[in-house]
Amino acid sequence: MSVVKTVSGNGIPLVGNDIDTDRIIPARFLRCVTFDGLGEHAFADDRKGLEGKHSFDQPQYQNASILVVNRNFGCGSSREHAPQALAKWGIKAVVGESFAEIFFGNCVAIGVPCVTADSETVQKLQKTLTDNPQANITVDLEAMKVECGDFSASVNMVEGAKNMFVSGTWDACGQLVSNAEKVKETAAKLPYVSWNAA
Repeated sequence: MSVVKTVSGNGIPLVGNDIDTDRIIPARFLRCVTFDGLGEHAFADDRKGLEGKHSFDQPQYQNASILVVNRNFGCGSSREHAPQALAKWGIKAVVGESFAEIFFGNCVAIGVPCVTADSETVQKLQKTLTDNPQANITVDLEAMKVECGDFSASVNMVEGAKNMFVSGTWDACGQLVSNAEKVKETAAKLPYVSWNAA
């Protein structure tokens, strides 16, 4: 099991409401067989339009692991490629005002916690990261708070998802692998698993 209690690292601000999954990873990049390589295409169209001024292109944010966003992040289509692209770019946690429900669920499924905070907290974090890109951020899922330098504020996450992270049960495949013997025992008791057409 992979327990996620805290995530620390540099942060990257991404200002704007209603940033949808089509912007996070444009549709033309969804033809991949695996999610490998998606990170380099995160926000591809936005980045092209801003000619190097998008935060994902700026050198001071290249090692960032915590994304700070505004309201209704990840809305639009339900593509699981969106959180995968962020994760492949290097994002390990997201702090925002609110998230689209399916995007949030897809993030939980790959071990990327998304915590919410009030607008004032998010804007304060974004300004801090703009003024000081090397500032360290810590998202603490047990204390339910975010810290950045001297600044600290409470964050929220639905209790079920929080418990999945801190107990390590967010990883469904990992649970199956770690309980392989129990799975085999259960399968052996099922009459249709060894069903023979003859």
